[in-house]
Amino acid sequence: MTYVVTENCIKCKYTDCVEVCPVDCFYEGDNMLVIHPDECIDCGVCEPECPADAIKPDTEPGLEKWLSVNADYAKSWPNITQKKESPADAKEFDGMEGKFEKYFSPNPGSGD
Repeated sequence: MTYVVTENCIKCKYTDCVEVCPVDCFYEGDNMLVIHPDECIDCGVCEPECPADAIKPDTEPGLEKWLSVNADYAKSWPNITQKKESPADAKEFDGMEGKFEKYFSPNPGSGD
């Protein structure tokens, strides 16, 4: 098992989760974070820290797409280990449907 970052992180990109991760397995894209599934130790401390409820265990049904997104982009995006300011408009996007198709960016973030 591993944890995955799902669609609700897109355009919200709260980084509370990275601060509590004991193995620094978060990677930063332009408008979302991902978890490297081979580095995650399945401790679960990040899940309750996410204000957008975007982190889920990969054992939940229907998360295959997100496991793939996390695995693929963790290879090319920079590591992030410190909390940053969330986007000013993050609350407007929290809970919005269809964010992947509308807003996902494959571009890397700045990392630490």
